Amino acid sequence: MNLCLFDLDHTLLPLDSDHEWGEFMVRVGWADAAVFRSRNDEFYRQYQEGVLDLPAYIDFATGVWRHRSTRELNEIHQRFMREVIEPALKPQALDLVRQHQEQGDLVAVVTATNEFVTTPIVEAFGVHHLLAVKLMRGQHGQVTGAIDGVPTFKEGKITRVEQWLAERYLSLDAFERVSFYSDSMNDLPLLERATDPVATNPSPPLEAIALARGWRILKLFA
Repeated sequence: MNLCLFDLDHTLLPLDSDHEWGEFMVRVGWADAAVFRSRNDEFYRQYQEGVLDLPAYIDFATGVWRHRSTRELNEIHQRFMREVIEPALKPQALDLVRQHQEQGDLVAVVTATNEFVTTPIVEAFGVHHLLAVKLMRGQHGQVTGAIDGVPTFKEGKITRVEQWLAERYLSLDAFERVSFYSDSMNDLPLLERATDPVATNPSPPLEAIALARGWRILKLFA
């Protein structure tokens, strides 16, 4: 059995689900467009440049919805899936995931987007293992705006993958082949640990590194 890891946003999806969720909050009236959108765009720019303050972003991004009831959140997420995510589920991405599953690989999605936004998305891909940013919850299960544990961001992706594998009495070194598909320079630490790094729909800086190192480049949405 080999290991296959996928980033999510701009890798399996031709969009950033975290940023799109923020835009959706504006669209449904849960966030003020004038105030929220500019800060959301600024955090997204920071992410792209590799300088994101993730705890600050999580506190900001969850602030517009974490006080909502479970019923409201379930209903709005179902609408988000129908209107934003399902049209973005491309056959070539679904087929890529299925190909690794049919080969018998252990498949997981490892994303810096939080677990609330991404759980239904990863289920739509038919993937059973999700490593996402875990949200701290209060005694009644409410999201607090803080991060629980090590976030799946930059080097934290390696830590969380190793923790997940250790629960299964495995490690990265236990696999003959470890594939990791990602578009982002933020994922360079985990790409460097993979035996088969795949720069997928890569950003220009990641594409330059992939070309220099002879990594495979895959443009799913070209």
